[in-house]
Amino acid sequence: MPSFDEVLKEAGEFGRFQKRVFFLLCQTGITFSFLFASVVFLGQAPDSFWCRIPGAAELSEQCGWALEEERNFSVLPLGNGSSVGKCERLDVTWDTSVSCASPLARYGNRSVGNLPLAKCHDNWVYKHPHASIVSEYNLVCSNAWMLDFSQAILNLGFLTGAFTLGYAADRYGRILIYLLSCLGDGICGIIVAFAPNFTVFLIFRFLQGVFGKGTWMTCYVIVTEIVGSDQRIVGIVIQIFFTLGIMILPGIAYLIPTWQGIQLAISLPNFLFLLYYWVVPESPRWLLTRKKGEKALKIMHNIAKHNGKYLSPHYSEITVSNEEVSNPSFLDLVRTPRMRRNTLILMYAWFTSALIYQGLVMRLGIVGGNLFLDFFISGAVELPAALLILVTIDRIGRRLPFAISNIVAGIACLITAFLP
Repeated sequence: MPSFDEVLKEAGEFGRFQKRVFFLLCQTGITFSFLFASVVFLGQAPDSFWCRIPGAAELSEQCGWALEEERNFSVLPLGNGSSVGKCERLDVTWDTSVSCASPLARYGNRSVGNLPLAKCHDNWVYKHPHASIVSEYNLVCSNAWMLDFSQAILNLGFLTGAFTLGYAADRYGRILIYLLSCLGDGICGIIVAFAPNFTVFLIFRFLQGVFGKGTWMTCYVIVTEIVGSDQRIVGIVIQIFFTLGIMILPGIAYLIPTWQGIQLAISLPNFLFLLYYWVVPESPRWLLTRKKGEKALKIMHNIAKHNGKYLSPHYSEITVSNEEVSNPSFLDLVRTPRMRRNTLILMYAWFTSALIYQGLVMRLGIVGGNLFLDFFISGAVELPAALLILVTIDRIGRRLPFAISNIVAGIACLITAFLP
């Protein structure tokens, strides 16, 4: 009986069929990058905001003030470079007896600094009230930390999805979990867009992270399992599509003025991936590990047909190696001293890379000025790195590029910290 790799070589290791499936699944990298980095645009700081003084809405209507005029009466300089009216408000009340020309006239010659102050509680007014989740859920002043918390919740979803849906894909099949993840990602994304409060927003942001990770992992696995071992480098090309998504995202945010619109734009494409049910097959390698050789062989015949090749007619069964049908556990990652060392090194490297990447793309890479252009540039600089890896990794190996990249990145980050 021939091995799977022998049959795959005869059917074509990276023919027309694999290229089509590869291109279709790579689109998942674009939508996953949208989800990964969307907080930069969902959580844009509002142009201006202030705390509304009790009675101000009624007086503003009576006096015919525009929002900017009300703001001028509410946000007042203290004389030391700061102002009152944003995170704190004057502890006063405006009513119909207050002058439209100067609401503070009743307090005589007392300076603003001597007037009593009160904390603002959900009385903020925004120039564009639905432009971002910051203005939607009042994530300002003492609540500003909740914006970063929402990204932490998304990352927690990624972690949960990696464990739960990764296991499910091994047990129930790659394409099934991929399609269910796309469906869950899309549904949760819509609910996030119309969340009535911040708690609901966080719950479904977490779930979107779970399903988003499911789509990303399973598409990666399917692509690498239907090509020959010499073509596994396609996994790096998928990362290029992730980078393309990072570059496209600011364009979407620039064209859509509200955070709900952006959220829908990055979530709805997941439903299109459900059409892959008819064009992307189950991984034949996975089918073989589940002892479903007939289905795997049928898919291999289909792959060969689309690639313009034919399998030998005497093939009735395909075998896989014992390693492929074994049931490894997490303990295998730390069972031997050498494996334990390699696991810890790679875990640390992945941790630091993810931390620094998020910092560069979402924070340090945005140096001020035009947010959309800065974000586009912070994504575009990834392309040369990906192309460099593609041309070097098979020529000089994995370890040297890995080491050099970390050293150069570390030195660059240290130098950046001391630049004026």
